[in-house]
Amino acid sequence: MAATVVTGQTGRMRPSDDLYAGFPEGFFGRTDESIDTTFYESERLVAHIDDRAIAAVGALYQRLDLSGQVLDLMSSWISHFVEAPAELLALGMNERELSANQMATSYVVHDLNTDPRLPFDDDRFDSATCCVSIDYLFRPIEVIAEVARVVRSGGILACTFSNRCFPTKAIRGWLELDDERRCWLVAEYVRRAGGFDEPQTMLCTPPKTYGDPLYAVVASVL
Repeated sequence: MAATVVTGQTGRMRPSDDLYAGFPEGFFGRTDESIDTTFYESERLVAHIDDRAIAAVGALYQRLDLSGQVLDLMSSWISHFVEAPAELLALGMNERELSANQMATSYVVHDLNTDPRLPFDDDRFDSATCCVSIDYLFRPIEVIAEVARVVRSGGILACTFSNRCFPTKAIRGWLELDDERRCWLVAEYVRRAGGFDEPQTMLCTPPKTYGDPLYAVVASVL
């Protein structure tokens, strides 16, 4: 596995008004406003969704044929592919978690809330994933706009999420929405970021059944 690259700046950068017009004041605030590197300093080698939801993530990735050069945003010690893609670059917060990711061919330690810019060249990847982490970003539109830059035309962004999270680190707006409106929210992030076709929202686990639900927003880079 390739050596870690540590990037980013210190300090907190708030969302820009033009991209986030219309959202209520405080929507992107969090109960714990401390820098995220402190919260993620200790590794958490656990699964954050149940086995059924994990299987749904893998099935989605397989159905979308995410098999080439893939960027796994906000990654950790597991990436839920059925089969590892040809290249998987895991970008996350904790080096010990990332180095334990057996599917990753390389990893980057980078705090997207400190700096939403992705440290990669244009058109670097075939696709990008973000699994059960979009709720922690308070500048999500800038991050998704960066995905459109580093993923080649026709490539896919697959963003999956459930109803479980670290509530002190999730944005307040996320905590106030139900599952349906969270799907709308993530799709709206993609629309405002630009560079994608119309995002598709879906429930990937059987409806009205016991267990963690798994939702997805999928869009292709123009």
